[in-house]
Amino acid sequence: MSLFERSRKGERALLLQPQWVGQNDPEALIEFGELARSAGASVVGTLPARIERPNPKYFIGSGKAEELKAQKQALDADLILVNHALSPVQERNLEALTECRVVDRTGLILDIFAQRARSHEGKLQVELAQLKHMATRLVRGWTHLERQRGGAIGLRGPGETQLELDRRLLANRVKQLTLRLQKVEIQRGTARRARQRNALPLVSLVGYTNAGKSTLFNALTDADVYVADKLFATLDPTLRRIEGLACGPLVLADTVGFLRDLPHDLIAAFKSTLIETRDADLLLHVVDASDPEHPQRIADVQAVLEEIGAQDVPQILVFNKLDKLNGNGGVEHSPRSDSIDAGRTPRVWVSAAKRLGLDLLRGALAQALQLDRVHCWLHVPDAAGRLRARLFAQGLVANERPAEHGWDLEIDAPRGLLEPLFGLPQGEGDWLKSQLDDAQPEVAAI
Repeated sequence: MSLFERSRKGERALLLQPQWVGQNDPEALIEFGELARSAGASVVGTLPARIERPNPKYFIGSGKAEELKAQKQALDADLILVNHALSPVQERNLEALTECRVVDRTGLILDIFAQRARSHEGKLQVELAQLKHMATRLVRGWTHLERQRGGAIGLRGPGETQLELDRRLLANRVKQLTLRLQKVEIQRGTARRARQRNALPLVSLVGYTNAGKSTLFNALTDADVYVADKLFATLDPTLRRIEGLACGPLVLADTVGFLRDLPHDLIAAFKSTLIETRDADLLLHVVDASDPEHPQRIADVQAVLEEIGAQDVPQILVFNKLDKLNGNGGVEHSPRSDSIDAGRTPRVWVSAAKRLGLDLLRGALAQALQLDRVHCWLHVPDAAGRLRARLFAQGLVANERPAEHGWDLEIDAPRGLLEPLFGLPQGEGDWLKSQLDDAQPEVAAI
């Protein structure tokens, strides 16, 4: 079997859309086309493929594989994109049959991430995910993998195939990248602890890709984060401080957008970035209100949140792109906000691009954070000096004044930062919990 010469252009793409028996999801093909265009490909055609059970050789049936080859030749495509994960064998067999480069959904998303990453951390994360994906596909494209090193002057030795050498080099590179990312994660942890000591709540923007998170981030913070109408326009997390809210200042984080069937290697590589979401005090879950499939998009995001351990973080659903709603939008065409005490996830309808409803969103933000924030004066007796030291060490004390037989401390912090102290020994933790539960939210001038 001779190897074909792969095109280096990779621009004319033929899309293969598997369709499982009993399922019909036309939005999946539309989204996949957007992914292809986001990667820089020009879509020249699509081919649906009915799948009852995957073919071990091609994933699709042999007859459909021949049809794919014929359509690729008719359209003069130099790239085939498959909207499903393929095994290395299936990918290699399709390439050999069609004499064309084949990229599955995982490879396509990794390519987009590689184009979008700008920060040092983002580039390390993408490279790590790509190498893990490549590890099972090293055999592809080589003609000399069975040759042994040895037998020539200067190369004699125990012998090692080129494939084994490549795998060892790749494993070493993965190890190096993992160590670098661990150092970056330590630096992020240091910055995170500094924020906590300053008692600044962290609010993280999450949502399906292209829901308008970066536009909303710019509208709330007056920042200039890159915005474009394409999937995964921004990857690197951006943090900005917001002032002027009734609950006090906070830090707003813009993170990578989510997507259905996001590759697991990519989630694992980006965990140090996504930890900003897991450790947030509140999530702003941005939803494209003009998307008819937005209930499914919400479910897809919730699935990723559960995978990274952020499913229990309080949320506000922000229905964005209100200006794009038509008569079938299903909601009022004006900004509005549900009460935070409505017994369900609060909802706010806004248009970030037109800056409509932002005051309602700021009010919902302040109300949600105030409900989960402790702001009171606490009398700490002389005998609880160790507790006082712990409160100061973690930056939970806003002010202090001397008092008879102890100190009066002004506590101003998210309740989540105080709860770990409830486990202090010798009854100090139980005493602190009871005092905070009974304390009056008095804000007195000194």
